[in-house]
Amino acid sequence: MVGISGILGRDMDLFYDDFECEYNISDTTSDVTLVADFTEYNPLHNGHFHCMKTAKDMFPESLFVAIVPGLFERSGRGIPYILPRQSRAEIAISVGADIVIEGPPMGIMGSGQYSLCLCKTFQALNTNYIPRGYKPVPGIEEILKRINQGHHIASKPYKIVDKTTKEILLKGKLEEDNYVITSFSNSLSKIGFNYENKFIFVKRIEGVSGTLIRQSIMDNNFEQVISMMPQKTIDVLKREIKNNSIIYNIRDIERILNTANNYSLKDLSQLNLFNEKLAKTIIDARPYDNLEKLEKTISQGFSTHFRQRILSILENPIPRKTISEYIEKYPTTIRVLGYKNKETLEKFRKKIKNEKISFLRS
Repeated sequence: MVGISGILGRDMDLFYDDFECEYNISDTTSDVTLVADFTEYNPLHNGHFHCMKTAKDMFPESLFVAIVPGLFERSGRGIPYILPRQSRAEIAISVGADIVIEGPPMGIMGSGQYSLCLCKTFQALNTNYIPRGYKPVPGIEEILKRINQGHHIASKPYKIVDKTTKEILLKGKLEEDNYVITSFSNSLSKIGFNYENKFIFVKRIEGVSGTLIRQSIMDNNFEQVISMMPQKTIDVLKREIKNNSIIYNIRDIERILNTANNYSLKDLSQLNLFNEKLAKTIIDARPYDNLEKLEKTISQGFSTHFRQRILSILENPIPRKTISEYIEKYPTTIRVLGYKNKETLEKFRKKIKNEKISFLRS
């Protein structure tokens, strides 16, 4: 197994390789229907499979592309994934995806930043349809209807707004799955992508517990969750547990503490999601010899996951300006994590706009 420091070092090299590339657009003439789904697959469970199957049943001749977050192996919450992205891609291909590509480095970005990157990926793929799971709650059906009418829907503090008609559609906050949908609408509108009738909204199924699944992995006992996941997911999880390749909650502590202890006020302040107040708070409590002290120093912030995101940024210290420039020209590279066969890969090449396609090496 490659250690976490090796994974993060490789991914930092990939980040800067992508950063230094130019976005070259190719002429495309393909009439293939491409369905692109963004899902973390952490791990792939029956809810993910249901969403994939629904979209594939609707468009059986389509090319199904799964966009799986990649670089630095940290989720949108800033928490290390359960499985490395190659393993997540393997499961996705085995249960029906045609191509799996790498998505943006979620754990070191704000939610608006990675939403923008994902939407620019949909654009680069010449996406025809986007399946998305949602939770049925009061008011959501009207929001989904407006989105598929092509309206610009945006989440504002404690309200959901239709910016096309200037109406407030809902007061209060949306849960995470539903919030992602409005975030996509907002980001797709910003980049000028016409998404009218392109979303396939799939009602989330019951009976899947992420908490129970994660606990089963830690306990290496899948009796309670065997009905929640495809067999392939369980097989890969058991294999990766045996190979000591589970990366859930594993961090490069030495790298995090080195950044927190040695970066100057200016260098810390210039990291993504940082400001001078946060940098000064960290510096004033130095030195750190463990993560517990550092975590207590970082305030919770507006998001419940802010602290974990800050740890991921300290683990992978990239200046805010660099992140902004990276987002501006994202995606310069379409990195393939897995594919069904050579025929589907060739269809994919002819469909997408990016000239540069690469393949992730372990």
